[in-house]
Amino acid sequence: MKVIETELPGVLIIEPKIFGDERGFFTETWNKQLYTEAGITADFVQDNLSMSRRGVLRGLHFQNPNAQGKLVTVLQGEVYDVAVDIRHGSPTFGQWASVSLSSENRRLIYIPEGFAHGFCVTSETALFSYKCTDRYNPGAEGSILWNDPDLAIDWPIDSPELSAKDQAGIRLKDFPIERLPLIKAIV
Repeated sequence: MKVIETELPGVLIIEPKIFGDERGFFTETWNKQLYTEAGITADFVQDNLSMSRRGVLRGLHFQNPNAQGKLVTVLQGEVYDVAVDIRHGSPTFGQWASVSLSSENRRLIYIPEGFAHGFCVTSETALFSYKCTDRYNPGAEGSILWNDPDLAIDWPIDSPELSAKDQAGIRLKDFPIERLPLIKAIV
C-alpha cells in the first residue's frame, strides 16, 4: 500500500495494492496492521454507503462533539472528494485538500477527526463507501456552505444538486468557536 501525504497534516491518500488477473481483481481496503504501520490508528465503529447521481454534492459536513474520522472510497463511479481543516488553532485552519476517487483508480482518502468533508459526483452515478470513528449524531452535525468564498474550493461543478440541509449551510467564519474542534484535542 502506498500512502501519499496531502497539504493537510493527517489527511492521507491511500493507494492499496491491487491483485488482478483475467477474472478481475482483489484488494484490501482496510487492514488494521498495515494502516497502523502507516500511522493511521483509527478505531472505526460505523460503515456507510451512499449512492448519488451526477451533479449531487454532499457536504461540507462535520460533527462536534462526536467528531468523526473517515476512511473513504468509491466502489462504483467517480467523485471529487474534499477535506477542510476546521480545527480551531490549527496552522492549516480553513485550508482544503482534494482528490478524485473512483472505481478505476481505487484510491482511498483518510480524513482524521477535526475536518469537514464533502464530495460531488462526477460520473453518471457513484457508490460511495466510508468508515467512521464515531457514530452519526444529528445533534452534533454542522454543515459548512459548499461554496464558502473564504474557502474558495475549486469544485468541478457550478450548480450542484444539494439537500435542504446543505443549502442551509453557513460560512466557516460564522460558526461559533465552541462548535469547532480544537487542534489540541485531535492529534
